[in-house]
Amino acid sequence: MNTLPTINLRVTPETANKDELLKSALSKELKIHKDEIHKFKIIKRSIDARHRNIIFQLKIAYELKGSSIIWPKIEEKPYQKVDDNSSKTIVVGSGPAGLFAALKLLSLGIKPIVIERGKDVRSRRIDLAKINKEHIVNPESNYCFGEGGAGTYSDGKLYTRSGRKKHINSILETFVQHGADEDILIDAHPHIGTNKLPKIIANMRDTLISFGGEIHFNTKLTDFIIENQKIKGVTVNSENQIFADHVILATGHSARDIYYLLHKRNIKIESKTFALGVRVEHPQQLIDQIQYKTENRPEYLPPAAYSLVEQVDGKGVYSFCMCPGGIIAPCATTPGEVVTNGWSPSKRNNPFANSGIVVTIDDENLKDFEKFGPLKGLKFQEYIEKICWEKAGRTQKAPAQALSDFIRQRKSDYLPKCSYQPGVTSVEMDDIFPKAIVNRLRQGFIAFSKKMKGFDHPEAIILATESRTSSPVRIPRDTESLEHPEIKGLFPCGEGAGFAGGIISAAIDGEKCAEKVMQNVKQTKF
Repeated sequence: MNTLPTINLRVTPETANKDELLKSALSKELKIHKDEIHKFKIIKRSIDARHRNIIFQLKIAYELKGSSIIWPKIEEKPYQKVDDNSSKTIVVGSGPAGLFAALKLLSLGIKPIVIERGKDVRSRRIDLAKINKEHIVNPESNYCFGEGGAGTYSDGKLYTRSGRKKHINSILETFVQHGADEDILIDAHPHIGTNKLPKIIANMRDTLISFGGEIHFNTKLTDFIIENQKIKGVTVNSENQIFADHVILATGHSARDIYYLLHKRNIKIESKTFALGVRVEHPQQLIDQIQYKTENRPEYLPPAAYSLVEQVDGKGVYSFCMCPGGIIAPCATTPGEVVTNGWSPSKRNNPFANSGIVVTIDDENLKDFEKFGPLKGLKFQEYIEKICWEKAGRTQKAPAQALSDFIRQRKSDYLPKCSYQPGVTSVEMDDIFPKAIVNRLRQGFIAFSKKMKGFDHPEAIILATESRTSSPVRIPRDTESLEHPEIKGLFPCGEGAGFAGGIISAAIDGEKCAEKVMQNVKQTKF
């Protein structure tokens, strides 16, 4: 059989979205009649919007008439049936790291026992509605805790800077196997959408259960069972015990009680840099006009996105988790705090665009919190979130300021329309953040407004606080075994351990930890 040929094309947005036009463009590039083309398919797609004439960059696989080519198919992952006689591993958390660790364990013939403090995806919706409408935060079921973790209801962006192409493709194919659109295998910045993720996550759960794995909701890790510096299992809900020689700890970056538990048990944790700031929102039409350099977004083009970074006083100020056509969500995990995040549906068709704008937080910003040792970043994070709660009248309303007023250091008498459902209240950001941080945010916005003319539009609004970009704590692990350096059989994993930053990197890390568990199982047996 012949190798599947490919070709790179640069075409107009209309051509990229109409098969007949694309076939004509392909035939012209190949210098053949279009009737000689038997089959073609886009396998990579990105947009070049640097110039007024916007171009789609495509990589196309094709087959000519008379060729003998086998088109590659997405192969279903081979999972093994497991039972109580199989080796067992406890997976703490059902976010991307935990779910993909569990699925990888199944493929290796190891029974995953997944424990999740929150509820299943459907039941979570009730608690999310209560945050938005009644300002009630359930500390065990919210935008961060529950089946699928924070990723389920916070957008589903699948872009990563990781260079592990083979691993990335494998993760994307697993999503497709469980119901995601095949477009995520094609797009340069793949995105599933919060409206579609719950069903995909539920399908993953069905796979786990059908092959003999277990998943337990409303089951919170409250202690570790350790003997002679080796993990033997966990205590859940303060009374029940589950035993296994391996525990993959994939609890996410907002499970603060895990850091407190580790610190209390004198199990080593470390402070690490993280980022904190605000979430900015614009009318999507305005971002389209700036990025596409036209009054109205041309047909066939998606809602425009942006990525911004600036150095202020030698430190980064940058956009994070940019959501075209999105919504700002209340993501507090404990009563008495205000936290924002953003998400988009699959069509990205809401009227607003939002993004985190954050600054790097390091030891220089944490001098007043040194007494908390490795928990100093976490304590600072809590401190800012509680200030927001107080400034918002002890509700889930978000402290807000018109961006133009923030730049000019004045309180907002008028707040632009906003997608944040609990509501907003006018507060000066200078009354929330320490001076060094607020100054860097202000200088960053001034620089961004020069890069993107109109970014400081009067209808732009900023909300506090965007504080859960990453974990302020790292749970260390050996670089080779991936086990905690002090506790044999404990595998810190994903964003909560400080080894990932997003759905894809967390999923890859989950699979890596599962593979290391398998190595331990083999060594034990032989």
